[in-house]
Amino acid sequence: MTDTTVEGYIHNFKIDGNKLNILLKGKERIIINYYFETEEEKNSFPFELGDNIKIYGEMEKPKESSVFNLFDYKKHLYRNKIFYLFKADKIELISKNTRLRYSIKQKMIKHIDNIGKSTSYVKALVIGNDDEFKESIADSYQFNGVSHLFAISGSHITFLSIIILWFLKRIRVEENKRYYIVIFILIFYMFLTDYAGSVMRSVVFFSLLSLNKMYYFHIKTINILQLTLFVLLIFKPSLLYDVGFQFSFLISLYLVKYQPFISSIKNYIKQTFIISLIAFLVSIPICINNFFQINLLSPIINVLFVPYVSFILFPLSFLCLLFPFLDNLIFLFVIVLENISLYLSTLKIGEIILAKPPFIIILIYYFLISVGINKMAVKKYFYLIPLVILIFIHNNINYFSRYPYLVFIDVGQGDSIFISLPHNKGNVLIDTGGKISFEQPWQQKNNTYKIGKDTIIPFLKSIGIKKLDYLILTHGDADHMGEALNIVKNYNVEQVVFNSGSLVKLEKELIVELDKLNINYDFLKRGDVISIGEVEMHCLNPSRDINENDNSIVLYLKIFKHTILLTGDISSNIEEDIILAYPKLKVDILKVGHHGSKTSTSEKFINTIKPKYAIIPVGRNNRFNHPSEIVINRLRSNDVKILQTSTNGSIKIIIGLNEVTIKTAST
Repeated sequence: MTDTTVEGYIHNFKIDGNKLNILLKGKERIIINYYFETEEEKNSFPFELGDNIKIYGEMEKPKESSVFNLFDYKKHLYRNKIFYLFKADKIELISKNTRLRYSIKQKMIKHIDNIGKSTSYVKALVIGNDDEFKESIADSYQFNGVSHLFAISGSHITFLSIIILWFLKRIRVEENKRYYIVIFILIFYMFLTDYAGSVMRSVVFFSLLSLNKMYYFHIKTINILQLTLFVLLIFKPSLLYDVGFQFSFLISLYLVKYQPFISSIKNYIKQTFIISLIAFLVSIPICINNFFQINLLSPIINVLFVPYVSFILFPLSFLCLLFPFLDNLIFLFVIVLENISLYLSTLKIGEIILAKPPFIIILIYYFLISVGINKMAVKKYFYLIPLVILIFIHNNINYFSRYPYLVFIDVGQGDSIFISLPHNKGNVLIDTGGKISFEQPWQQKNNTYKIGKDTIIPFLKSIGIKKLDYLILTHGDADHMGEALNIVKNYNVEQVVFNSGSLVKLEKELIVELDKLNINYDFLKRGDVISIGEVEMHCLNPSRDINENDNSIVLYLKIFKHTILLTGDISSNIEEDIILAYPKLKVDILKVGHHGSKTSTSEKFINTIKPKYAIIPVGRNNRFNHPSEIVINRLRSNDVKILQTSTNGSIKIIIGLNEVTIKTAST
């Protein structure tokens, strides 16, 4: 695309830190990204929902996922018929909004924004926007398995419907008219919640149930739910991939199917537990396919949280729209809820990490879950045992792995290399990636993307890794260890290894945290060996304290018949030092030093070690212009096959007995 201008109206927008994100509707739907240059510009942003605008900038295609198993933003956009992003330089107003529905939504958002302390919860529970939760709180809700309570779904729609129907009945509106009025209001409510999958399911289901009741069609509830699915997928097939919709529809399907069993339980607490247990069981495959973990305690936690949110926070949030003075009251309940959630999440009890399963395994899960729930309804709970066995096997899947492998994780302009040994004999992460932030307070986002927490840890969970035996930090630059704090705080790390050079600021800060967490750490120098499983990692550098890059730990591994050299950010001077100390050094796979900088990977070094493959971890369009064309040409002239994370995404190398197999995340 060569377009430099686009026009349309603002369907939705979000300001987070210095970033403005607009969903523009025109000839097609386009995501607009714009960065405010000053705090004053941000605070005086003049546009509202529905405004017609003209935007100057550059069109670009969204990037596909570059890390195995993780969320693919490009596919997500394509499924929602969004094919381009637009990097904006300037935004002009063509005309103000004249659409009533956008005016109402804009006024509601402004009203909620002015409520005060509980604004983030009112936004989540009234219009389905949970982006403003504090990061630590949102993480605790997800860990405890209660995030779904803050996504508008069937219970919320039912509550709204009952209240509106009651009010209409009080003012003596005819029954059929009451239902039509509620359906109309709920359809508008779908717009207010930006057509969230779970809301669409709930509204269409309620509407069909109402028509069934009004016109005495006598259609079974479960058939109406199936009709709901059919109608929604006709109009919006992408809902099939919407995680919220998957949760909402499948849980509703099972609850409707087993409603007689649920209704037969008269004790409220026991009934709530059974509902939570069924919902938990049904959600297991969805959770492991998208988040790679479950919390076994979530059915019990939900027994406490469901009534708290449904009968206290949710009604109060709607009342707060009419009576903003209730803000302090809601906030008191919020504080209690958040503290309980944070406390439960810090206990780390009940978490089970489960690798992303193939589709056939998901089907097997649902077969065993269906059998288990069906027999549970007749009190034959032992039929859940096969499901427990499957979860146990799945949880220990890495004990069945036959071959070791390395993954060069795409972390942008930085290094992060994961090594896994067969039969779960050892897991090593070498470097974490990271970057230095120069943002001012007004530029900082509510939920800042963190490579360690949002990429590396989810990737590790997606392949079923429960702990790291070693976290090796080659040196103290931010692009190699900037995410180490996030890793050790949020993941199980047995031991951290530093180089033996002088400690820099990041290394000192990390050591303070390691002491608090009682995590062992050590310092590596030339001649040291780390033995893990049947593999030895030989340290070839540092041999003396020089500078941060040249102090990088250099590791040499031999796995089966294959040799690997991981060089950190060393320069050609250290390369010379290494081949002098190890003149017979030969390598099959070379991790190119310093992201392909011309200061590394000398001709002499290549001629001596004679690599077959060269892996270059490097960021796309980086400001250093890495890798250097000189290095690329040097490698090519020596018949070395080159792979880069900037073009290939994450790179997985499976070490076989006689050959290696290479897979890349990007095509």
